[in-house]
Parts: sequence; C-alpha cells; structure tokens
Amino acid sequence: MYSFLLPFHSVIRWLVLFSLLYAIYISLVGKRKQLPYTKKVNAVRHWTATLAHIQLVIGIILYTQSPIVTYFFSNGIGEWNDSLFFGLVHIIFMPIAIVIITIGSAKAKRKSTDSEKYQTMLRYFAIGLFIILIAIPWPFSPLAQRPYIRSF
Repeated sequence: MYSFLLPFHSVIRWLVLFSLLYAIYISLVGKRKQLPYTKKVNAVRHWTATLAHIQLVIGIILYTQSPIVTYFFSNGIGEWNDSLFFGLVHIIFMPIAIVIITIGSAKAKRKSTDSEKYQTMLRYFAIGLFIILIAIPWPFSPLAQRPYIRSF
C-alpha cells in the first residue's frame, strides 16, 4: 500500500496546490470586482478544502508506514536530514495548514455578505497555501528534496 500511496500523494499535491491557487484567484477577483458569491465559487471553496483533507488522510497513512519516519523515531534528532524533515517539520506544518484552510472554508460559508465570504476565503486559503509551500519537499529545497511527481 505504501508504494501506491506515495506516488498518489505526490499527484494529489498538485491538485491541492492548483485548487488553492484557483480559489485564491477567484476570491481576489470576486472581492475586487464585488462579484456575487455564486454556487460555483462555493463549490470551489468546498472542493479545495475536501482535496486538502484527502491529502491529509493519505499523508497520515504514509506517515505511519514510512521507513524514513521509522528511522527518525529510532535515531532521534541528529543532524538535519530527510528523516528530521518528514518526522517533524512536514507532519507539523501540513496539518496546521489544513486546519487553517478548514477554518477559512467554514467561516467563509457562514459569512453574511459576498464580500466577507471572498475576503475570508482569500485570507485563510492564502495563509494555508504559504505554509504548504514551505512544508513541501521541493526538488530545490535545502530541507529535503523529492521529485515534482513520483512515478507509480
């Protein structure tokens, strides 16, 4: 299961990132142009949060089965390496980002005016995206490097 979920987690990452970018974009445009908060925008808000939750569940399953995390727990905090990144940084920052996105989604749904809904989505989703971008193991990252997409 680990060998299937790891590439799947890699692919879902892009869906989460693109949906967050799209949600932030339509929130920004909607706020600036004072557009109505339509069912389509509400669906984008909902599916962005849902994709983030799916990614989190897959990530937690991977975390419990990861040989890198197992190595981290058996050897503790030593020098900076992949096990420290995945054993500590990734697992702390990603759930925080998902919680922020979830709070923003829930608050936006309950706001009374369209402008407030757009503003709430924009604020919370942008903060969540920023945290996610920090905690992703990019190929160019000095913290931990992984390819843009893992193969199946």
